[in-house]
Amino acid sequence: MPKPPFDSQYPPLPRLRILVVAASDEESDAIDAALRRQGHFIECHRVADRDAMRSALEQGPWHAVIAEHRLPSMSSADVQRTMRENGTILPLLIVSRTAGEEIALAAMRAGADDVLFRGRLGRLGRALTNAMRAAQARRERQQAEAALRASEQRLRALSGHLQTAIEEERRAIAREIHDEIGGALTALRYDLAWIERNADGPLRQRVSQALETLTAAQQAGQRLVRDLRPPVLDAGIVAALQWQLDLFRKRTGAAGRLRSNMDEIELPEDAAMTVYRTLQEALTNVVKHAEATRVNVDLIVRDGMLSLEIADDGCGVAEADLTKPGSYGLRGLAERARAVGGWIEVSPGARGTVLLLTVPLTSGEPAPGGRRKRAAA
Repeated sequence: MPKPPFDSQYPPLPRLRILVVAASDEESDAIDAALRRQGHFIECHRVADRDAMRSALEQGPWHAVIAEHRLPSMSSADVQRTMRENGTILPLLIVSRTAGEEIALAAMRAGADDVLFRGRLGRLGRALTNAMRAAQARRERQQAEAALRASEQRLRALSGHLQTAIEEERRAIAREIHDEIGGALTALRYDLAWIERNADGPLRQRVSQALETLTAAQQAGQRLVRDLRPPVLDAGIVAALQWQLDLFRKRTGAAGRLRSNMDEIELPEDAAMTVYRTLQEALTNVVKHAEATRVNVDLIVRDGMLSLEIADDGCGVAEADLTKPGSYGLRGLAERARAVGGWIEVSPGARGTVLLLTVPLTSGEPAPGGRRKRAAA
């Protein structure tokens, strides 16, 4: 009595649907018979050309593909190419009539799970089992990578939303400080000035001191308003960057210059704020870490893209500094840039650092409302 292909105490194996790419029914039947002898319950479907294979893959599902190395109308390389075009991750076994290490290595480098000699199909079942496990691992890895990409996209969307919310809150606070607190302080100044004019002796001296304190409070409020929502942006991004650089030079004594190929560049408010904050953060880093004596800023609009390049001659930033856990400044800039469709590149060197921000414009060069820089007389 023939021995059953599997131990009856275990549940039967699932039926496998195998797509066989072979020139004849004889080849397909040989593969079918070899797998059945080795305990696999299978349903084979034979195709012999790329169109038939493409159609079968779309109809699926399949558990594996077993293909002859060479057919009259296609090769195993064509089989692998067709599978890649379909985008389905399936185990692939190649059956070759001629044994050859070069054939096997070339097929496996191209993506085959195993290559078997036509006259030795005794290990076909084991090779199929191993290939299916490997394909499952690839599918799980692909799913994990897709889940990771989706998670990163959600985090970036959240980061962009938070940046937008922060800027909106800053604008609201700046308006409150300017309109409510600024108005109250101005009214208080009028009252104190009246008292100072009509008082004498110790009272006038106290009022004079109060006016000095009030001046300091108004200056602090103006600084807060500038930090929260810089009014200089209303003059345009070129003027705003020049103002920042002038302030940097006065504060540090370092040299610096701004060059732009446009006199005016009209940007959406979120993009303008991104450009402004990028220079602000870069100059802050120069003051804190670079020990630079010069900062050069180039603002270029070309081919529908705006590029802001900030180069200093300081001590340079190490590669490790760009990825260290506490490096939130550059990461924040990268997220800001990403939120407006741009990106940040940092090029550290032995002497100096170059930070490049690239932001796409809503239309081609020049930007809407933009005006090219006038040539020098």
